[in-house]
Amino acid sequence: MLSLRKTELRDLGFVCSLESNEENAKFIIPWSKEKHEKAIENTDILHLIVEDSQWNHPVGYIIIAGLENPNLNLELVRITIGEKGKGYGKESFRLIKNWVFTKHNANRLWLDVKVNNMRAFHLYKKQGFVVEGTLRECLKNEKGFESLHIMSILKSEFENQDH
Repeated sequence: MLSLRKTELRDLGFVCSLESNEENAKFIIPWSKEKHEKAIENTDILHLIVEDSQWNHPVGYIIIAGLENPNLNLELVRITIGEKGKGYGKESFRLIKNWVFTKHNANRLWLDVKVNNMRAFHLYKKQGFVVEGTLRECLKNEKGFESLHIMSILKSEFENQDH
């Protein structure tokens, strides 16, 4: 259904448009095109496009950091999917967890999620992520402060899941 490929400079218009979409922007901290360009060039970061395999049409993107981390901990910096409710997020997680734990041989995959992003929070829990703690009021915005949940999944937990 979906495939992953490395993001190319020509993809950044799509990436930035997804980030500026009102539904997505309230749950992430959008990056500039220049920041995405630097991430693509950074050997510690994997910047990926999620594509519909049948049509080779981009449906989202994923950013993973920590490829050079000696402790084998990777951070899921961002996953943003354009069309909601089609199972793209679930399938993207299946692909990325398989890569993280099988190909890269990481021990831990972690992320942070805004506490008010219930759709993502429930998706992460269904994907086996466990809440490790909450960074209370750590982000300032125009309305005040927001908190982040820190969540992770370990390789041993991934290996005990049905894939």
